[in-house]
Amino acid sequence: MSIVTEANLPFKVFKKGKVRDIYDVGEHLLLIVTDRISAFDWVLPEAIPNKGICLTQTSAFWFDFFKDLIPNHMVSASIDEFPEEFQQYKNELFGRSMLVKKAEVLPIECIVRGYISGSAWKSYQKDQTVCGINLPNGMKESEQFKEPLFTPSTKAETGFHDENISYEQMEDIIGKEDAKKLKDISLTIYKKASEYARKKGIIIADTKFEFGKIDGEIVLVDEALTPDSSRFWPADKYTPGKGQESFDKQFVRDYLSSTDWDKNSDPPHLPEQVVKGTEQRYLEAYERLTEKKLLVEL
Repeated sequence: MSIVTEANLPFKVFKKGKVRDIYDVGEHLLLIVTDRISAFDWVLPEAIPNKGICLTQTSAFWFDFFKDLIPNHMVSASIDEFPEEFQQYKNELFGRSMLVKKAEVLPIECIVRGYISGSAWKSYQKDQTVCGINLPNGMKESEQFKEPLFTPSTKAETGFHDENISYEQMEDIIGKEDAKKLKDISLTIYKKASEYARKKGIIIADTKFEFGKIDGEIVLVDEALTPDSSRFWPADKYTPGKGQESFDKQFVRDYLSSTDWDKNSDPPHLPEQVVKGTEQRYLEAYERLTEKKLLVEL
């Protein structure tokens, strides 16, 4: 079992987020994905074993998959390819770290929704809209949209909530040209990834992307199409009209929603079966998508 909740390496801290510890190591950033898990914008008390390795290697897979469509910030996700100065920290870095190029990160989360679920379903039930987009009558929970929806949001710091915004607000924040590029590439990546994943038995219900600029060029950054940033459903069990089984942290969200937690105070502890069940779902998503077993030990 591999659990890392905090890196604590002797390098310059660039940023510590809900899940990632990022260090400035000169020319590059060292991005370490811990086993912390967040839900409803809170970091939960328990960690999920091997989660950081799973997320890092899933992102690495997709960065490589889409490298001819959109450049990304990854230099390497293999500790063996890192400079000598990092080799003494192999135990902390193995599998869960990525050396990345520095980028000017754009302050938008680019969310693509192929199916109506989660907060989108709640919004639709209230006023038949999702993020201000009017939808047809009579949609069922988990139903597929005729065309995927692009619903941007602001990117919140730890302790604050992301906020859905209109496409026009996105244009005001980053400019019309960049807004169009981000929308177009987000939808293209989602559609291509969805086609690929469906062949592996996974429906990508929705996902979110982040982008930055390197030398003026838009690149894909942070993570890509992971169980943390997406809803993954088993295709063979998909049935519209209800919530779906999943290979992502919806399992954790569902547990938390079954408690009396008000989502405004410290979150409750996760039972062992929820921790183990979440780990198993993350691993299965990775192994289905890549057709590889995840290496979790040196």
